[in-house]
Amino acid sequence: MIQYGALNLTNSRALTKIQSIILIAILVVAAVAIYFLVTRNGQSSETIKIGVLADLDGLYGKQIWQGTKLAAEQINAEGGILGKQIKVVGEDSDVESGGSDPVIINTALTKLLTVYKVDFIVGLAADQGFMIQELIAQHKKIFFDMGTTEDEYTQRVLDDYDSYKYYFRITFNASSTYQGLTEGFLYMRELVGLNKVGYLAEDFEYAKGIAEVMDVVLPELGFDLVYRGTSPLSEVDFSSYFSAAEATGVEIMVPLIPIQGIPFVKEYHDRQSPMVVYGGVLASSVSGSEGWINTDGKCEYVSVVSSALDMVYPLTSKTLPFREAYIERWGEIPLSFAAYGYDILCCILADAIRRAGTLEVDAVIAALETTHVETVNSKNFVFTSSHGPMIGKNFGDPDYEYGTIIGAKWQNGELVPTYPKWLMDKAGSSYTFPDWPGPWDNIS
Repeated sequence: MIQYGALNLTNSRALTKIQSIILIAILVVAAVAIYFLVTRNGQSSETIKIGVLADLDGLYGKQIWQGTKLAAEQINAEGGILGKQIKVVGEDSDVESGGSDPVIINTALTKLLTVYKVDFIVGLAADQGFMIQELIAQHKKIFFDMGTTEDEYTQRVLDDYDSYKYYFRITFNASSTYQGLTEGFLYMRELVGLNKVGYLAEDFEYAKGIAEVMDVVLPELGFDLVYRGTSPLSEVDFSSYFSAAEATGVEIMVPLIPIQGIPFVKEYHDRQSPMVVYGGVLASSVSGSEGWINTDGKCEYVSVVSSALDMVYPLTSKTLPFREAYIERWGEIPLSFAAYGYDILCCILADAIRRAGTLEVDAVIAALETTHVETVNSKNFVFTSSHGPMIGKNFGDPDYEYGTIIGAKWQNGELVPTYPKWLMDKAGSSYTFPDWPGPWDNIS
């Protein structure tokens, strides 16, 4: 017989009783430990899952994925967020190759929400924003949108906050984009008196959204809108469009060509069209840093919406470091969409979660609504009450800049800023006209 104090271990009843007591104690301690781990920051110790909803095989979708992935890797290398590592998972929405098919987008988003059970979603809503807003409201998940233009999406946040508070957009909508372009149009009119405007818009949601705003606002500003053109996404011969625009006397052509930018620019150059191409949206193959090579230098004199990233201009302290890190990681030059994915996770969401101290959705939303951070694209990124990005300057403090629509122009093989004028002056650049005959010849 072996005894430990008064306990006789040959007594099976005593053994069972003491084992039960010990087991209960262990379970209680374990439960308390688990409860502490689960509730410490309002979540379990699992990773934070970021879903990417985009055309992962497309140009922009691939860049969104890679930008988001780079942000996750950098955050994880620094210890994560609230001690949690970031995991990025993606689902293909086919918005670039297959259009905005609601079935495909719905299936992809539902899989992110129910199979992968992501915590937050980054992606392109395309023209299915209403459907996406309903799904994320149902699942109470925050969705960061980029690339859509409809004011209605953010207006819904104001109209029915409780339902649509989960929706945030980091890119400018159509009216904000046009607000940024207006200064350029007005400057061009002031510079040379050009007033007859035309636009050519591809059958693409982003382009059509800007065109609709121009239809209303340009005449209100006193411009003579003499040409409104549309082209299919597959168009590669733009000769008939330029011929039609020239027949109306267009002096400023606004390209809204996010896909077929190269043939558009080459046609403009080869025919020496007597108009300036100014203030529009062109494919990244032209407005990006490799545009000069892609167009054989025929993008000279073309001025479009661009970014500090494309111009390799240090707009913020993060612009060039991100560009260098992206090139080192992926072996290619980042486009704006790569920076959007990076900014959402590394700058905006990470900051909000840390300030909230939890992943609890309402707490993160409240933190996002008080966001004030520097990103790759903005010195002072701030959300408006409708969950869109603040744009422009705080004129009480001229050095204080919110998000900025940047216009750039190819000049001697380099992209230089042309608007807003304050940025052009700050960069020391200037605007030059084509070297072929045009209305600019009448400058006194």
